[in-house]
Amino acid sequence: MSFPDPIQVFKTEAAELLEQIETGLLDLTYDLTNKDQIDAVFRGLHTLKGSGAMFGFDALAAFTHHCETAFDRVRKGEVTATEELISVVLEAKDHMRALVENPNAEHDDVSTKLLADLHRAVEALEKGGAAPAKASGPKETLWRIRFGLPRNAMANGTNPLGLLDELRDLGPCTIKADLSEIPALDALTPSDLYISWHVEVTTAQPKSAIEDVFIFVMDEMQIEITAIDAGKAAASAPAPVVQKPAAAPTAAAAPVVEAPKPVAQEAAAVPAVRENTAAAATDPKQNRAAESVRVPAERLDELMDRVGELVIAQSRLRQLAGRNADIQLRAVSEDIERLSGELRDTMMVLRMVPVATLFGRFRRLVHDLARETGKVIELITEGETTEVDKTVIERLADPLVHLVRNSVDHGLETPDTRRAAGKQEAGKVTLSARQASGEVIITIKDDGRGIDRDRVRAKAESSGLIQPNAVLSDQEVFQLIFQPGFSTAQTVTNLSGRGVGMDVVKRTIDALRGTIEVASFPGEGSEISLRIPLTLAIIEGLLVRVGGGRYVIPLSAVEECLELSLEEDLRSRGRSFISLRDSLVPFIRLRDLFHTGTKPDPYQKVVVISTGSERVGLVVDQIIGDHQTVIKSMSKLHHDVATFSGATILGDGSVALILDVVHLVAAGQQQEAQMRIAG
Repeated sequence: MSFPDPIQVFKTEAAELLEQIETGLLDLTYDLTNKDQIDAVFRGLHTLKGSGAMFGFDALAAFTHHCETAFDRVRKGEVTATEELISVVLEAKDHMRALVENPNAEHDDVSTKLLADLHRAVEALEKGGAAPAKASGPKETLWRIRFGLPRNAMANGTNPLGLLDELRDLGPCTIKADLSEIPALDALTPSDLYISWHVEVTTAQPKSAIEDVFIFVMDEMQIEITAIDAGKAAASAPAPVVQKPAAAPTAAAAPVVEAPKPVAQEAAAVPAVRENTAAAATDPKQNRAAESVRVPAERLDELMDRVGELVIAQSRLRQLAGRNADIQLRAVSEDIERLSGELRDTMMVLRMVPVATLFGRFRRLVHDLARETGKVIELITEGETTEVDKTVIERLADPLVHLVRNSVDHGLETPDTRRAAGKQEAGKVTLSARQASGEVIITIKDDGRGIDRDRVRAKAESSGLIQPNAVLSDQEVFQLIFQPGFSTAQTVTNLSGRGVGMDVVKRTIDALRGTIEVASFPGEGSEISLRIPLTLAIIEGLLVRVGGGRYVIPLSAVEECLELSLEEDLRSRGRSFISLRDSLVPFIRLRDLFHTGTKPDPYQKVVVISTGSERVGLVVDQIIGDHQTVIKSMSKLHHDVATFSGATILGDGSVALILDVVHLVAAGQQQEAQMRIAG
């Protein structure tokens, strides 16, 4: 059994903390006085600093400390949060990520620059009098704290003396140790912690500041924090038992312990500090923590491969059982088929992640683009709960970055231009996702100036991409923007002008077996839709035969199956249309498309497939039945064959090609358009 690398565990948790910090900072831009968001950012920075120091990331801890201090001043009301401060801390957060991912690299120059920017931002707030002056000092409160750490706290790296030092930093403090739980010497485990503490501290800080001291161990300890009226406590409380020495610096590292009282007396004095084991076991926080398990993505991929091989083996078993008269063998085959199907479905659910994990990345991008371009931008996300295979999510990140940057740079106008056109000053970029028949449709929409059709065509003609007299539809013209090196920008900027971004989008979407649709309306904006398969691993397919070859049609795209007799086939020669409920549906003879050289079966079948509102029929010789299809990538030699999107292995070991439904539907619609033009 292998144990996880503690450093890798820290890096994973640090990545989550950095995401939380970024989310809190971006949320804070909408309301700079939001106390909850300020506290959330501070807690994230505090946790990151403490965890980094615990795991030896000293440079990270030292750098994060400065950002934490700045937000601590915001939290205390000494200064107010501003857009400039948030932008500096966002840049600092990027540097923290670099310190986590590559701690041994040279980061001093970047750290020095960012800290200088941070100090300037804070000094500007101080000089500008951003925080209101307070008439009098904050009221101090006496807090009584009773806490006990779990027995394995020191073994897990928690130093109780450090916690006590942090409490002393809050204000005048008295500390008393409870030694009643220490067992006899022969029963004592040296690495276990048996001591609990009673602390009284007078401070102007709120209760949350005390809770922050225990932020790393809060879920596993017993703690009671009570506010006590300072006047009454001074009149009735006994003299302090322990006080931090003023002279000896070494004494500050450890509390002075009073002689222990009898066990019964001490236990009666602190009934709330130690709770029984049964009560601790039912702690809902601990139960919630046990409900989820972190699994590396590589293990999921490996498990997916094993499930795919199991599905292929199950297909072979079903084929063998179908040829055998043994009833028991058939029963076992059916059970294996059912179980493998359930396992496949469970595995697919494990791989599905909501697109919110993808859309969330663009809040920071839009924030930075707005500062760089001087435009006012509002990002709207819709359908964030739509789930997609994790592999698809990972590969969609770069294309969406290019599309969002393109919408901001080319699409949205400056505030002055928008006001002159009668629009709102803030331009809108909308990211939306929805599922449709085995596909996920991700749309990037803006309300800017739209795509200039004439400008795109002129650029394409000057680049030699099209002939000057070529007749093209709007969709064909808009697709030209995805050509390599194509750009209508007059100047090269940090955002655009080099003609490489949209080319990356096209190649990535093609590799995902997806399609791109572009719509634009002058003065109203543009809309780019990406149609992507939900998964790239296992699908339900319809196995068909064309001539001597077998092919798989994704079942999610199949609408219905019809019979095409020989007479109807002969009558349809020259027009290739079938009447389906008062509408004409074009169909493609796969036997002719694949040049099988065989005669058609007497009773052919038409499989009607669709993508969105478009439909086309595929004429096949035989429908064999449903098939659990494990998708295998095509070789580089066949990468440019648009008719097929992949291949799969059948039960007898032979290979069946998977039809590219989107390409075939487009081909059928093009055939229909040509027939209408011909009359």
